[in-house]
Amino acid sequence: MDPVRNPYAPGAGQRPPELAGRDGELSAFDVVLERIAHGRPERSLVLTGLRGVGKTVLLNQLRSAAIGRGWGTGKIEARPDQSLRRPVSSALHMALRELRHPDQESMDAVLGTLKAFAQRLTPADAKLRDRWQPGIDVPATSGRADSGDMEIDLVELLSDAAGLAADVGKGIALFIDEMQDVQSDDVSAICAACHELSQQGAPLIVVGAGLPHLPAVLSASKSYSERLFRYLRIDRLDRPAADRALLAPAEREEVSFEPEALDALYAAADGYPYFVQAYGKVTWDVAAASPITAADVAMAAPVAEAELAVGFFGSRYDRATPAEREYMHAMAELGGPAGAAVSTSEVAVSLGRKPASLSPARDSLIKKGLVFSAERGQIAFTVPHFGRYLLSHPD
Repeated sequence: MDPVRNPYAPGAGQRPPELAGRDGELSAFDVVLERIAHGRPERSLVLTGLRGVGKTVLLNQLRSAAIGRGWGTGKIEARPDQSLRRPVSSALHMALRELRHPDQESMDAVLGTLKAFAQRLTPADAKLRDRWQPGIDVPATSGRADSGDMEIDLVELLSDAAGLAADVGKGIALFIDEMQDVQSDDVSAICAACHELSQQGAPLIVVGAGLPHLPAVLSASKSYSERLFRYLRIDRLDRPAADRALLAPAEREEVSFEPEALDALYAAADGYPYFVQAYGKVTWDVAAASPITAADVAMAAPVAEAELAVGFFGSRYDRATPAEREYMHAMAELGGPAGAAVSTSEVAVSLGRKPASLSPARDSLIKKGLVFSAERGQIAFTVPHFGRYLLSHPD
């Protein structure tokens, strides 16, 4: 069929043509926005899940919902080697601009606090001072959000910003992707700020997205974090949602699928949204005509798997050192094609090593976002089907 009309869109954070199976999360966020609009307290949100389940797509959709209600929004993608001071400054600056507060004097006062916060770089960030400025044309405020203590400064900054939003009857939402990569001091600051804002009933929330161990990261920072955030686990699509993700875009192009084709596609993609798009795209391209058949899926599957092996799995595998690859292969052999969580002690036995000697490789894999600690003494892949990929690529 015509590849130009192909509606499927496998891509990192790229919105699929049909956002299926996420109605519950979108409705829950609408309730949060509505409650805050009525002055009722609400918790910030945290989305967790494996890679490829659509966390970034959903995060962007939630941001669009906030913008649609006139909220100020900003988005951050956390990196393990970067303090949040600079990205928070940029994101909050964008959020304040979106608010369009009519009183310029009040706006300038908060922008002055923001500039003071932005310019109070840590020693590790000092090299950025000459290369980056926040682009705020008001003098920096003295004595507010400029102590150098991230926890104190972030609480003061977000409190001032929330007050500005309250003046115009709106709210502010900061969206943080890859939240598990936020540095420990910054995680503590975010938790402290959300705690203070919730106590004030202030119209500012944080919406984070990260890997399954993100709740543990937050809990290690502040013991009250399990009550501070509302956690939403983002998982695979069930069969009706996966079918809708394929059928709705095809129907708009006047194309249909035979039931057996949908069976084969669900078996191949296993309900993971990224895989649904990847297999759907290749199947469309190889199909000669509508309706798309199971034979078309069988022809497309090896092509889709080869593309995933390079772009989705291989690119991650290539980042690992030989010692880390050895560790992951042992995990795959123990966990099987399903990629089940395995015991770290079993990995050590499999490799004939002492557990302590494998800690550097395991910790490095966690920092690279390739594995996560499912629970104490357990380890699992962050990427679905990664165990299957490793078992089929023993080299």
